[in-house]
Amino acid sequence: MPSILNVATYRFVAIDDPGALKAAWLPFARTLGIKGSVLVAPEGINVFLAGAEAAVRAFVGMVEHDPRFAALDLKESWSEHVPFRRMKIKLKREIVTFRQPDIDPVRAPAPFMTPRELKRRLDAGEDLVLLDTRNDVEVARGTFTRALFWGNRNFTEFGAIARDRAGDLAGKTVVSFCTGGIRCEKAAPLLRALGVADVYQLEGGILRYFEQIGRSHFDGDCFVFDERAALDPALRAHSDAAPITTPT
Repeated sequence: MPSILNVATYRFVAIDDPGALKAAWLPFARTLGIKGSVLVAPEGINVFLAGAEAAVRAFVGMVEHDPRFAALDLKESWSEHVPFRRMKIKLKREIVTFRQPDIDPVRAPAPFMTPRELKRRLDAGEDLVLLDTRNDVEVARGTFTRALFWGNRNFTEFGAIARDRAGDLAGKTVVSFCTGGIRCEKAAPLLRALGVADVYQLEGGILRYFEQIGRSHFDGDCFVFDERAALDPALRAHSDAAPITTPT
């Protein structure tokens, strides 16, 4: 069994001391020998880490000791090698760049649909619009069967296109999805704000769907933001696609 634990998680929560978190977390991560990328912003944290299991869990435990980050929702997978070259903690304006300042996923979230509920509805042939909020490179690697994609090259473009295309979704049940759920925390509330009444976000994104369901209703693999490049529905790495380092 592969010995390297990979975890991805995020949390939208008000942070008034991003610099202090970086000052505390980065030395500890380096002491543990883990690698990856952590984004810290006034709106929350976005975390991608890999390393020996005990070391990764020690870092996550330290983060969760802060009440703001208690009980993080971890997406886990395993690999033969650490798919990051160094450990970075970056201070950002947003943990996922959207540039839609009126959207607050903490105060006005959209409801979630679990992977199992989504599969049940798809199996039953319900008329759902599966809206892919990722970028064109990711979608080319794999997406849900007959998913709607607006052609955006990054997430900021998705927000702009949504303002023009939201009317196309009137009267429809929409389920937005992305890699691990973070982009839909903003995309789905934006659609609701634009008048699309029946909007859900896929809980845990594609990675949680793969973990709980597998390939059913999904074509291809899931692009990820490290040197593994993509994961198949068994959460096994493929390395024949050019990786990118952060979701856009």
